[in-house]
Amino acid sequence: MNTALRYVTLFAAAATLWLTTGCNTVSTSVRQDIGGPTYPPSDPALVQILRVAPTRAHVRLGEVQAQPSSDSVPVTEIEAALRKAAAKMGADAAVVVYDKTQTTGAYVTGPWWGRSVQTVQGRVIIAVAIKYT
Repeated sequence: MNTALRYVTLFAAAATLWLTTGCNTVSTSVRQDIGGPTYPPSDPALVQILRVAPTRAHVRLGEVQAQPSSDSVPVTEIEAALRKAAAKMGADAAVVVYDKTQTTGAYVTGPWWGRSVQTVQGRVIIAVAIKYT
């Protein structure tokens, strides 16, 4: 009896944790510039998130795109995802150049003779990964 109660309690705790954190994800994609320089990965903790291009000399490595799963994803989580993706390219910083809500998908509803298309809106953030020279 006591073991069954432990399993139920453990399951309830795991389900609660999954529901509160499982839905807050940030998907990222990286596009390295063709013919651009390549560097070994850098430490994500050292990658800076900038809002304007730095005056310090740098080279462009490519772009990082982040799409949070919902509006409730904290900014710190979005920035951490940008840092991690930019670090894979060897970046020292990621300059945010686009942060808007746009159509990210669509779905079709209704019977075959009267279908309608509904768009899905989502936040999209694009940052340029740079390496200081």
